[in-house]
Amino acid sequence: MQSENGTLHEDVAGQIFEGLERLCVAPEANRILSAPAYPGIERIQAQFRGDAFDLHRHDTYALGVTMRGVQTFRYRGKQRYSVPGRVIILHPDELHDGGAATEDGLVYRMLYLEPSVLFQCLEAARVGLPFVDDPIVRDDRLAGLLLAALGELDRELDELFVDDFVSRLTDGLVQHARLPQRPLGSIAWGQVKTARDYLEAHSMQDVRSQELERITGLDRFTLARHFRAAFATSPHRFLLMRRLQQAKAMIGVGEPIAEVAAATGFADQSHLTRHFKKAFGIAPGAWRNMVRGDG
Repeated sequence: MQSENGTLHEDVAGQIFEGLERLCVAPEANRILSAPAYPGIERIQAQFRGDAFDLHRHDTYALGVTMRGVQTFRYRGKQRYSVPGRVIILHPDELHDGGAATEDGLVYRMLYLEPSVLFQCLEAARVGLPFVDDPIVRDDRLAGLLLAALGELDRELDELFVDDFVSRLTDGLVQHARLPQRPLGSIAWGQVKTARDYLEAHSMQDVRSQELERITGLDRFTLARHFRAAFATSPHRFLLMRRLQQAKAMIGVGEPIAEVAAATGFADQSHLTRHFKKAFGIAPGAWRNMVRGDG
């Protein structure tokens, strides 16, 4: 995904989304793939050649990453051009069109976010909705964050993942909008430890944001910020790693991988495999063989 100097590769399609290679081929026909719906969030992949969209406007933020080709659109009186790895930030209610700037066609992924979702996160800080002047930004960290949400378009978003994602996305947008950012202040150690212990005790269950809000007394976005500051990870990632550690132990003693996936809260074996490889750098089957000395 990244070159040696830390910048996103010139062609990020086909390398980032393991298991979704069929979606990242060069566009032969115009098409849009939609991900499962989540309240306030819509995710798509679009691929096309030539001009695809006439002037129109959304009532949401449109946030995405150009994957392949050169993306062009008219926005706030100027023709814009985005290349692979660049982040697109379009403010609600701003007119724009869209197309491929070259004959090679275009692939991009986009997330449409209702302003009310951001407002919940900004309300406590008494900051208004961010407006980013430049609709195309070079920010590898923000691109990586968006791609984390846009990676598995065939899967639903997890609620705890969304809490952390929106919190970090808000910070990124506020930074690019050059709005004042209030310091986090003292970490709410008591509350984040309570959340961590609860996640540990319920790691094989689906933990909802409301549960963590109830036991900590913090809203989900504040908790996500304080949890990351305290433990350098999100509640979602913490829970996921507990499941993966349990899966690793079960695989190590010979449990069938498909049964392990079901027992540890993954949708199926392929879902477990993707996350296992991301966490440990090796597939579950290869891990099993190494532990047994078969590899």
